[in-house]
Amino acid sequence: MSSTNTFSSYGSVTKTFHWLTALLIFTALPLGWFANQLAHKIYDPNIPVTEADIIWAARLFSAHKTIGVTVFFVALARILWAMTQTKPGLLNAENKSEAFAAETVHWMLYASLVLVPLTGWVHHAASEGFAPILWPFGQTLPFVPKSPFLSELTASLHWLFIWVLGISLALHIMGALKHHVVDKDSTLRRMLPGRSDAPEPPAQHHSALPVFAAVAIWGAVLVGGWSLGVFSHHSAAATDTSELTEVQSDWQVQDGTLAIRITQVGNPVTGSFADWTAAITFDEPSAPGPAGAVDVTIAIGSLTLGTVTDQAMGAEFFDSGQFPTAQFKADLFKTETGYEARGPLTIRDKTLDIVLPFTLDLQGNEATMSGSVQLNRLDFGVGEHMPQEGSVAFAVDVDVELTAIREE
Repeated sequence: MSSTNTFSSYGSVTKTFHWLTALLIFTALPLGWFANQLAHKIYDPNIPVTEADIIWAARLFSAHKTIGVTVFFVALARILWAMTQTKPGLLNAENKSEAFAAETVHWMLYASLVLVPLTGWVHHAASEGFAPILWPFGQTLPFVPKSPFLSELTASLHWLFIWVLGISLALHIMGALKHHVVDKDSTLRRMLPGRSDAPEPPAQHHSALPVFAAVAIWGAVLVGGWSLGVFSHHSAAATDTSELTEVQSDWQVQDGTLAIRITQVGNPVTGSFADWTAAITFDEPSAPGPAGAVDVTIAIGSLTLGTVTDQAMGAEFFDSGQFPTAQFKADLFKTETGYEARGPLTIRDKTLDIVLPFTLDLQGNEATMSGSVQLNRLDFGVGEHMPQEGSVAFAVDVDVELTAIREE
């Protein structure tokens, strides 16, 4: 059997690409489905979740993503190879409408094989998540920032394009079976492994109309998805949060970040609180000793934590519905080596005294501080149903940076 195509048959390379793609697709789709089912279970506050559930979800998503990236590169290689090859003629070219439909579906399939894994890959790169691609080349993509908006957009596109792929695939299979069972021609047999004695196709001319038809269908899919609200999904955590009221303070915070970093299934996930207030009193002492006080209130529902944001808001973790805020009331001290904030931190219904070391740069009436502390989630009853570190590590790193101006 020749490795290249002829007008009447497919070569071995084309057949290998075809069946390898089929194997990968029919592996990736069920993996993604089962992973999503587990994810819905994990995010549902009414369903108890175990560490094994999270670990299995991560493994399934990792396998799905890894196979998806493989599909992307195989599809690109397949398309490049097809561009160098003779295109075997249709055996039913005289049936104009059927031939037009077959070629349109082929173009839909080619586009789907690139767009489905590509949108999934961009979604992965734009998200903070816990299920890595199983390869040594990193988890990011050039020119793709970590962005909740981009993550949600590409997740919606990925979901929409999977439907296009599934429908196109079903039509492709139905067409092949129709040729084999009803028409009893060699359309299917000439794509099977080994040599096939396919007849010479009739003379035919391939027009560009199926390409334009496929583009029009893709446009209709995007417009239809938009009209159905596919792109309007937002995390419940992002929409159910009431903004905190401003507080009176000797020092007014101009800008700052309050970030946390967890480790889930061995992979770091970084997030931040968008809404928090700080009432600060501070006077630089001439010697080590008391320097002021701070009262920080944090809107728990303003946390974004990548793909696990909704899970973090659930009753087993922060339980933002019952405990919408956290609070840190501390006295400020100057030490021999820097500064510390010492006082009770309340998360959920647990309160624990902590010490937050920080650095401070005073320039007249402007102060810039930076501090970090490591907490144990179990000390605050977060994730108590996961007393092991197989899924979520105990340690939670908290990083604070802010710039404040002294009120005259």
